[in-house]
Amino acid sequence: MPFPSRRAALRALLRAEHSDLDALLLTDLVNIRYLTGFTGSQAALLLHVDGDEASSFGTDGRYRTQAGQQVGGLPILVERASARALVEQAGIRGLRAVGFESDTVTVDAHVGLQQAAPDLTLVRAPGQAQRLRTVKDDTELAALGAACGAGDAALADLLAAGGLRPGRTEREVADDLEARMRAHGASGPAFATIVAAGPHSALPHHRPTDTPLRRGDLVTMDFGALVDGYHSDMTRTVVLGPAAGWQRELYALVEAAQAAGREALVAGARAADVDAAARAVVDAAGRGAEFVHPLGHGVGLQIHEAPLLAAGTETALAAGMVITVEPGVYLEGRGGVRIEDTLLVRAGAPRALTGSTRELLEVG
Repeated sequence: MPFPSRRAALRALLRAEHSDLDALLLTDLVNIRYLTGFTGSQAALLLHVDGDEASSFGTDGRYRTQAGQQVGGLPILVERASARALVEQAGIRGLRAVGFESDTVTVDAHVGLQQAAPDLTLVRAPGQAQRLRTVKDDTELAALGAACGAGDAALADLLAAGGLRPGRTEREVADDLEARMRAHGASGPAFATIVAAGPHSALPHHRPTDTPLRRGDLVTMDFGALVDGYHSDMTRTVVLGPAAGWQRELYALVEAAQAAGREALVAGARAADVDAAARAVVDAAGRGAEFVHPLGHGVGLQIHEAPLLAAGTETALAAGMVITVEPGVYLEGRGGVRIEDTLLVRAGAPRALTGSTRELLEVG
């Protein structure tokens, strides 16, 4: 299992950048799952720089058996207030300084932690595990590939079954997609599925309604599957019936912008420059004001992770990052087009984990 090596990598990061710390207290459940495999709803992890034997995992009595099954190689402390108990234990053991995830710990929780060990110095150390999570290992890539495959298969099934046709509602199509993703191995949707028809397709985060699909509509579907805790993310826009000239023009523009973004998505590139490459295509067509969101984002144990592809993001991309590229142009009151893929960053051209065609589909 990859968890011991992930914990070792985090220790190396702490030694390099926080040499004053004896340990790091993790309370973010996503980071804890990444480092231990634990999937319960209450846990804390005290990661000691000296190794797993000096570290401790804490959870409450509801998860005693589950922790024993999922968390290997770590001493397990069963206490209702597990984070406080781990800090108290650290103080008793004579630790001097412990980092904590200040981006997730509330002020009141911090006060409680300090009261548990008054002689212990608590040091803000946010975002350490998140930095490791940006680059995916083989286990993660396998789960992400399966999640993307479930989304691709669900869309193919929907189209083959005639599931996109006039008279069906946005909500019916969304429910259909989610059921088909489950049929292909997903534990559920990665997020609330977006199906937006006609003028609604100009709303980037429209929520499905009982609005019926009509012939001539642009229909945007933004959806993903959840497999082993990992998320996929894909958007496709189709036309019900023959496309009008303005729809073809809009689609071709977004398709070109997405191709420019994919081409720029290489290891070593700045995130802001990838965003700029796609945005330049839309700007040149005079539609820059109608591209209203960042180009993309990291995907993994959360649907939105670092890095963000946006102006001002200085992050240098690294091989092994998994990132979406999703330009969109939205004409208020008429309709919009978004095309999105989940992509694996490499030294050369990225590898698309989502495989559905990007060609304009005229359905029905």
